[in-house]
Amino acid sequence: IILSSFLLLAVLLALVSWQATASDPSPLQDFCVADMNSPVRVNGFVCKNPMEVNADDFFKAAALDKPRVTNKVGSNVTLINVMQIAGLNTLGISIARIDYAPLGQNPPHTHPRATEILTVLEGTLYVGFVTSNQPAPNRNKFLSKVLNKGDVFVFPVGLIHFQFNPNPHKPAVAIAALSSQNPGAITIANAVFGSDPQISDDVLAKAFQVEKNTIDWLQPVI
Repeated sequence: IILSSFLLLAVLLALVSWQATASDPSPLQDFCVADMNSPVRVNGFVCKNPMEVNADDFFKAAALDKPRVTNKVGSNVTLINVMQIAGLNTLGISIARIDYAPLGQNPPHTHPRATEILTVLEGTLYVGFVTSNQPAPNRNKFLSKVLNKGDVFVFPVGLIHFQFNPNPHKPAVAIAALSSQNPGAITIANAVFGSDPQISDDVLAKAFQVEKNTIDWLQPVI
C-alpha cells in the first residue's frame, strides 16, 4: 500500500511539474521588468530594480492602428513582445498586428513557445493548421476555416499554421495575442530552403521526394 501511494504521489508531482514548465515561468512578484543592460543571462531577463520602474516600462507608442507596407509574400507582422515592452518579462503574453495585401499571406510557420489567438479586424482570411505526426487517423490532419471580420481562431502551440487573404482587391488586417513574452517564429520555407549554411540538397531531395535540381532551384530563391 505504501509503495502504491508513493508511486501515485510521484506521478502527480510529475504531472504538476510538467504543467509548470509548459509555458513561460509564472511571476513571483507583481512584475519583473526586464533589465536589458544586465550582463547576467537567464531564461528570460533579469529583473530591473523595482524602485527604478516607471510607467514607460509598460508602454509603447506602437501605432498598431496604422497600416503597414507588406513584404514579397504580401504580409507584414508587427510584433510587440518583451523586446519592445520590458514590462512583459515573465508575464507570458505578447501581441501582433498582421497586415495582408490582396492575395497576400502569412506563410506556413510555427511558434515554438506560444499558442496564438487571432481575430480579424478587416477583410477575410483563410486560415488553418496541421496536427503533429501522431498516430492515425489524426496524423497531420489539416484543420481550416474562412474567417470574416470579428471572427476568432486559435492556433495551438508549436503547430504549423498560416493565414491567407483570398480577396484579390482588398487588404485584410488581424490582431493576434500569443501566450509568451517571446513566442518565436519559424517560417517553414525559410528554415528548410534558406538556412545558413544550407541543408544538403541530397537530404532535402530525399525528404521531399523530388530531384536535386528542384532543390537547387528553390534554395537561392528563398
